[in-house]
Amino acid sequence: MTYKETLDWMFAQLPMYQRQGKVAFKKDLTNTIALSKELGFPEKKFKSIHVGGTNGKGSTSHMLASILQEAGYKVGLYTSPHLKNFTERIRINGDEIPKSKVTSFIIKHKDFLEQQKLSFFEMTVGLAFDYFASEKVDIAVIEVGLGGRLDSTNIITPELSVITNIGLDHTEMLGNTLPEIAYEKAGIIKENITVVIGERQPEVQKVFSKKSQETFSELFYASDTIENYETDLLGDYQQKNSKTAVVVIKHLHRFKVSDKHIQQGLLNVVKNTNLKGRWQILQENPKVICDTAHNKEGLSIVLNQLKKENYTTLHIVLGVVSDKDLDKILPLFPKNANYYFCKPNIPRGLSEETLQEKAGLFNLIGKKYSSVKRAYTNALSNVNQGDVIYVGGSTFMVAEII
Repeated sequence: MTYKETLDWMFAQLPMYQRQGKVAFKKDLTNTIALSKELGFPEKKFKSIHVGGTNGKGSTSHMLASILQEAGYKVGLYTSPHLKNFTERIRINGDEIPKSKVTSFIIKHKDFLEQQKLSFFEMTVGLAFDYFASEKVDIAVIEVGLGGRLDSTNIITPELSVITNIGLDHTEMLGNTLPEIAYEKAGIIKENITVVIGERQPEVQKVFSKKSQETFSELFYASDTIENYETDLLGDYQQKNSKTAVVVIKHLHRFKVSDKHIQQGLLNVVKNTNLKGRWQILQENPKVICDTAHNKEGLSIVLNQLKKENYTTLHIVLGVVSDKDLDKILPLFPKNANYYFCKPNIPRGLSEETLQEKAGLFNLIGKKYSSVKRAYTNALSNVNQGDVIYVGGSTFMVAEII
């Protein structure tokens, strides 16, 4: 199998949540546990930090990896989804897993993967854990894919569990209220393992207190700290993520990390980990900003920051996936902007016609385009000096333009 044939085969194995949504969600860890056994339990061969939450878990994971790299450790990083290349999901010290490793893993275990009917995400988690174990990483930062309790990554016993915050996202699978979603996210809290929660939220504190008491786990809230560190990741929201990362590092007792390592790690996240898509400035004059925020809480923060930008005219290239609650997110967007509606190029993408029609009910006016590329190209051709273009609404929007 070539690398392309390998990826095509992986993408074809049962529905892939990233592309198709709810039908791909499995409420069960049986497959992941079976794969772990087949691989010789690789997750037991390296130390880890488990990072969940609704918003900020990707940025926080990259910050943690960068800090630990600065301290001289060999650091695995598992995140999802990828923006451009599948190999972005699995890195060691910022370097993506070689394509040859992906192909050889699938060829070696293909019969088992088919027989067990593993999903794309399940086999990717197994690949990551197997790779980190074989490369003997000192520690791996593992980002939860979706939820926590039943997520495929939840077979690890980490040094620390991290939950950034709780928001209303993936409600069709995780629950319709913040406490219900918090219960699913709290599923990564393990017996006698310290847990750091990024933000105090009155609606869900009882959920985390109860779970930490049941598991005899020490519980800390990062938002209680008054320390602030600078980071190279742009976006006001990164201040919360950096606080969370710092509190996690300070409770990671088996690793030696100095304050200088923390400072340098936070200032070199992009360089050390190659993180993209978080308030990323694609060009200046005219300024183009993209961000992967895609739910109410994330978009609220990003769009508030957008208000602080100086511009003559604001152009917004907007696309979303079909399971988004538009009644909750569209009111967040400014009415005094030129909109370019489009559909991300995935089966889950919402049609540009539907988005334009729904947006019109909230007085968001603009034209529709048959692709993200056409919408973005038209925005660039209509922009003048002093204008700003913002591209967002979905991770897949950003993936198509960077």
